Amino acid sequence: MRKFLVVLDDSRECLNAMRYAALRASHTGGGVTILSIVSPDEFQTWVGVADLMRAEARERIEAHFEVFAKWMRDKQGVNPELVIREGDPVAEILAQVKDDPKISVLVLGAGTEKSGPGPLVTALSRTSGSLPIPITIVPGDMSKERLESIT
Repeated sequence: MRKFLVVLDDSRECLNAMRYAALRASHTGGGVTILSIVSPDEFQTWVGVADLMRAEARERIEAHFEVFAKWMRDKQGVNPELVIREGDPVAEILAQVKDDPKISVLVLGAGTEKSGPGPLVTALSRTSGSLPIPITIVPGDMSKERLESIT
């Protein structure tokens, strides 16, 4: 079964990327892997405090994931898996693609701000010619109805 890899973060455009990945997986018999990446810079304190901060970050990520996972299971019949990695976002996305050969498409949401589509879209677009899988970039302001019609 092929899988769609989508990145879970706090951005507004993440929602459209999640919807697109779930809809495509549902319509094609695929799966969804939701990847959340924690920056190690967040934990540059004392060891005990860093461990507590990691645990709190994991709880926050799992709670956020459950919102998307419930919708995917209930509305799309897709049971997503959650992967949490720590490190540089681009490097961790590439590592996840390498570690899971079933991942066949990376789905990213593009921001709508004047500053550009966002750091992940910008960084991965620059290296897209050498990536082992295609990238689907979903516009952050695309309506739910439009997403449903194109998937």
